Amino acid sequence: MLEVTNLHARVRDVDDGEILNGLGLSVKPGEVHAIMGPNGSGKSTFANVLAGRPDYEVTEGDVRFDGESVLELRADERAHKGIFLAFQYPVEIPGVRPWQFMKAAHDAMNEAHGEKKLSVREFSKLFDSKVAEVKINPDLMKRSLNEGFSGGEKKRHEMLQLAILEPRLAVLDETDSGLDVDAMRIVADAVNALRSPDRSFILVTHYNRLLNHITPDVVHVLANGRLVETAGPELAEEVEREGYKRFLEVHAPANA
Repeated sequence: MLEVTNLHARVRDVDDGEILNGLGLSVKPGEVHAIMGPNGSGKSTFANVLAGRPDYEVTEGDVRFDGESVLELRADERAHKGIFLAFQYPVEIPGVRPWQFMKAAHDAMNEAHGEKKLSVREFSKLFDSKVAEVKINPDLMKRSLNEGFSGGEKKRHEMLQLAILEPRLAVLDETDSGLDVDAMRIVADAVNALRSPDRSFILVTHYNRLLNHITPDVVHVLANGRLVETAGPELAEEVEREGYKRFLEVHAPANA
């Protein structure tokens, strides 16, 4: 499904050097991959590059989704192909209610696939069922998007988006950040409910606690812009016990 080859990337128009330094990754349909790493290792950069955020520039390498390079595609075009990004810090959008936002997104997806848009009644039925499914307070849906939401409520709303759009590849950028135990379980339940042979996930996280609720197929450690070790769930347990010291020492840049 996803093939990332020798990926190098940096912040566009900023001469601070590359953040990603030859990252390679292969994700098959139905797999859940966890990417762990310390602050500054490039985790969020990788997530944003996959989604097509224009603030980042790919200087070398390729990202192929279903065999097609997506580097020249805009973020919305990648989304139409089924790549979804749950942000680390979801933004507030004054004047736009969640129902409006999700109806527009769902309509755009259907249009891109040549499918009929849902009527207001049909979409409202879908929307209400997913609100109940992810256990988000219905009163929050009367506000502007994310306006006055707590950190956990913002993350729940992203799980609502995930449940409605049903992407083929969902990238969750530190979705567990700032969540209490109950919210963590709701995020995990949403991911586990959507696991299927045709849908894959990339979970970007610092800690093992989300992985206590979502069992990944593959765990990677990202250090200094490269994936330096790949194993099963036991790798996340090692990181939880011992931290990132050995990965940073062994894989430090040559000029460090």
